[in-house]
Amino acid sequence: MITIYHNPRCSKSRQGLALLEDSGKPFKVVKYLEDQLTVSELEGIISKLQIKPINLVRKNETIWKSDFKPKTLSEKQMVEAMVLHPKLIERPIVVNKNKAVVGRPTETILEII
Repeated sequence: MITIYHNPRCSKSRQGLALLEDSGKPFKVVKYLEDQLTVSELEGIISKLQIKPINLVRKNETIWKSDFKPKTLSEKQMVEAMVLHPKLIERPIVVNKNKAVVGRPTETILEII
C-alpha cells in the first residue's frame, strides 16, 4: 500500500495528498508530527529514498540552525534529531513498496504510484 507522511499545515504536503486522492489508488496517511516515527522507521524510509539523512533535513528550520547545524553529526545523530524534532523532516514523503520519494515537486510522486 502507498503511504504518505503528511503535515497538513504544509502546502506541498497538501498538494501531494490531493494527487494521491486523485489517483484513485488506496493509500494511508501518517501525520508524522502527531504519530512520531521511530529511529528504525525513519532509517527504513531513508533507505527507500536512497539518500543520505542530511538530504531529508529541512535546513531552514530554526531548530536545525540553532541546535544542529553548528555541530558535526553522524548520520545516526541526524536521524535521531529528526525523530526528536519531526519538523526537521522534509515533506511530503510518499512510500510505495520498496521505493520512496519526497514530493517536491509534487509531480515526483507520480514516479512511484
